[in-house]
Amino acid sequence: MPQVKIGSLSLQLNRKAIKNLHISVLPPDGRIRVSAPEKMTDTAIRMAVVSRIPWIKKQQRDFAAQPRQSDREMVSGECHYFWGKRHRLNLVERVGRHEVKVSGGKIHLFVNPGTSVENRALVLSEFYRTQLKTQIEKLMPYWRQRMAVELAGWSVKKMKTKWGSCNIDAKRIWLNLELAKKPAECLEYILVHELVHLLERKHNERFRAHMDKFMPNWRERRDILNKLPLAFESWSY
Repeated sequence: MPQVKIGSLSLQLNRKAIKNLHISVLPPDGRIRVSAPEKMTDTAIRMAVVSRIPWIKKQQRDFAAQPRQSDREMVSGECHYFWGKRHRLNLVERVGRHEVKVSGGKIHLFVNPGTSVENRALVLSEFYRTQLKTQIEKLMPYWRQRMAVELAGWSVKKMKTKWGSCNIDAKRIWLNLELAKKPAECLEYILVHELVHLLERKHNERFRAHMDKFMPNWRERRDILNKLPLAFESWSY
């Protein structure tokens, strides 16, 4: 994706078969990505970006102010989040099946002696995946019925720049694995957000009206999610 300079801003420009220009400011460092229609002139793109500079700068300041988790070494005493609460990791090396248990403000990680850092992280990641899927399975029937939406399926996956995504044509949604680390009300907000896309494709007034109807406090939930510590990974796009 080509890099373009506009004033003091450096951005990634991607020309696509779309109707409207979209500007994204991406976590964790406020990188700017612009998706523009294939036939849009360079001048028009430049003017559109310049008109959004105050918004872009605010997004970048917000990301800069967000706390970051430190690099994961998967050792005892390290801080990890589960459903929005901080837990200390308790690494237990013993022969047997790898497993994770949460109690007493700690995440107990049971692994075989000599298990690599990468595999310790994988065990914890699979625990998060299982817990997240269980919670989604509890929420999904209620919201599908209440919203009267047709959904072909859903999945959990690691995503670098989005909390969730929706393929409207295929009627499928994906939810970010990182949501297992956030408060449960944040997961529910993202779930409803993606389901609303099955009723309205764009983030317009109609979309917000649906959100207001189904989840009147969605803005508060969104703000909680945006203020929480970002993941430790080095995000790339």
